Amino acid sequence: MLIKTLPSWIVFSPLLGAAVILFFPREKSGWIRRIGWLGTLPPLLFSLFLYARFDAGIQGVQFGQNIPWFSIPLPQGKSWPIAYQLGVDGLSMPLMLLAALIASLAAIASLYIKERHKEYFLLFLLLEMGTLGVFLARNLFLFFLFFEVTLVAMFFLIGIWGYVHREKTANQFLLYNGLGSAFMLIGFLGILALFQTLDFNQLQAVLSDPRTSPLLEQGMVNRLMWGIFLCLALAFAIKLPIFPFHTWMLKVHTEAPPAVVMIHAGVLLKMGAYGMIRFGVELFPEQVKASASVLALLGLVNILYGAVLAFTQKDLKRVLAYSSVSHMGIILFGIASLNLVGLQGAVFQAVSHGFIAALLFFFVASLHERMRTTMIAELGGLARSMPVLMGIFLAGGLALLGLPGTSGFISEFLAFLGLFESQPVVAAVGTIGLVLTAVYSLRAVLSTSFGPISERWQNLRDIRWAEAGPMLVLLSLILLIGVWPATLEAPIQTTLQLIAARIGG
Repeated sequence: MLIKTLPSWIVFSPLLGAAVILFFPREKSGWIRRIGWLGTLPPLLFSLFLYARFDAGIQGVQFGQNIPWFSIPLPQGKSWPIAYQLGVDGLSMPLMLLAALIASLAAIASLYIKERHKEYFLLFLLLEMGTLGVFLARNLFLFFLFFEVTLVAMFFLIGIWGYVHREKTANQFLLYNGLGSAFMLIGFLGILALFQTLDFNQLQAVLSDPRTSPLLEQGMVNRLMWGIFLCLALAFAIKLPIFPFHTWMLKVHTEAPPAVVMIHAGVLLKMGAYGMIRFGVELFPEQVKASASVLALLGLVNILYGAVLAFTQKDLKRVLAYSSVSHMGIILFGIASLNLVGLQGAVFQAVSHGFIAALLFFFVASLHERMRTTMIAELGGLARSMPVLMGIFLAGGLALLGLPGTSGFISEFLAFLGLFESQPVVAAVGTIGLVLTAVYSLRAVLSTSFGPISERWQNLRDIRWAEAGPMLVLLSLILLIGVWPATLEAPIQTTLQLIAARIGG
């Protein structure tokens, strides 16, 4: 019975921790922090169990649940049935694991939260539930519902526990992402109206020959399909984000509390990548093929724009924020390649950047906790007083620039190799971004680790065990994927082969 309902346990088990927290008074902050962290363990353990039982040779959905939920009444006695549908395949499984793992590590990083712990962890666990639901939903209504849960939870987490400009940042986050949700809703309603189903499995079959839609004349199919595709593409472009829809993300990365930034940079941005592959490549292969050149150019802009501005930043937080913009362009390169190698690179980049970003933002948070500043000009020589912490920063920086032996190298290599097969000129220009990544990464590491040290930084405390544990776990995973990429490649290979076949790659 547990096996059949495993996706539901993964998605909703964080609410068990939230339910326990409700019975504790606000004054018991220590217990609330412990239970908040313990509440993230069941979904992680269930996710690892699912990974162990996952059959990499099956192309379709595994551990599927399909339960009738409710119906939308229509004229003439008809109705649209909406079902509760969860499941996992080779695309959603690694992102589900990523979300569960980073949530557990971010709960430890929540040690920097100083007030209102009860409300914080209730929203934190709600955010984890929504994130896991996005990756496991097999029904468009359910996907949209979980997607909106993440927006609501993030809005309050930023607005209450963020830094100086937290309220303005939360409002801008909600404005941009709410606009993206509106486009997504229009696209989903268009799909429902045209094809009379929100079941993703049925849509895959129907959209392989959209002329079968009972409400369309064949001449209208192409225009309406393009309209739906553009709505969904815009929604996920905002979430990824793609230039010029990136400004909200920069503010979130600098103003949100550390643990929330770990989840946002490590997981929530990947919802945009997941949506582009799941709802773009899988459902609208013809539109994606026609848009490949545009996607590649947008990816190129992201890579170069983000890398150049990351180099000019004076704040470590801003360096990492613009770095995320640049690395999301690599995901676009992989999607625009229209082949299996590139799609593998896109998924590898989503997972790899998730681990690297979570590690680096945890480091920046620990640095800010000690020094109350992340301005590069005020730092320097920190390797003398904090050798272990700065050593981890060096390792994270090398992974960010794609050093061989790290996950960053594997993901960038696959994405660029895939694009070189289809659009070699754009890929060649994009390699400039890789050089710039090395420049700004090493500049940030060298400027903070070496050189003269200020007297006020002489007696700083080095890394604590509560900080070392999550950082070493993330660093180990970065190295594991870099040295043994089959750990990630094996479960995604079969599903991506099926997706690539839909676009002729």
